[in-house]
Amino acid sequence: MTMANSNPDELQMLRIGLVSVSDRASSGVYEDQGIPALQTWFASALSSPWQMVTRLIPDEQAAIEKALIELVDVERCNLVITTGGTGPARRDVTPEATLAVGTKEMPGFGEQMRQISLNFVPTAILSRQVSVIRETADHAALIMNLPGQPKSIKETLEGLRDAEGKQLVGGIFAAVPYCIDLIGGPYVETNETVCKAWRPKNAVRPAG
Repeated sequence: MTMANSNPDELQMLRIGLVSVSDRASSGVYEDQGIPALQTWFASALSSPWQMVTRLIPDEQAAIEKALIELVDVERCNLVITTGGTGPARRDVTPEATLAVGTKEMPGFGEQMRQISLNFVPTAILSRQVSVIRETADHAALIMNLPGQPKSIKETLEGLRDAEGKQLVGGIFAAVPYCIDLIGGPYVETNETVCKAWRPKNAVRPAG
């Protein structure tokens, strides 16, 4: 499934691939929650044009690798996010599939995700989320593993705030737009009330 906004200039439009990894959701036993949660979050967080391509697949490494490769190499996504399959159970193979298709590992994203989650549950140290860059001859994308629960997805992307809205722990998405800049993707702008993108001053473009 592909979702798009109405901006016709697709060359400047961020393409996001979403992969929900779940045996039961992909077989129809229950309704997937990861992709809807991400769709809702990006609708509120992004202020620049974007498109979304989704995949719902079982916990099988070959299927995950195939989906990630298709989303980057064929669908030309600039950012690919997975949910699910990152724990220590035998069927949890999303990190292995992600590392298999990547050309550069980006360990800081996984480290920060676990740091955020540790504010809520001690079992966050069991999470094995990773992030990589996948590069081809003429294209590159950032691939990130996220948790499967909607609440955890939001916390991981946005970080933690106190009752007055002051940032306590930074979310991972603040660094994503500049990463996409560096790998040749479109310039991504965010709704700062949800998540303020950080760039060095010389990389910030004038508004409008």
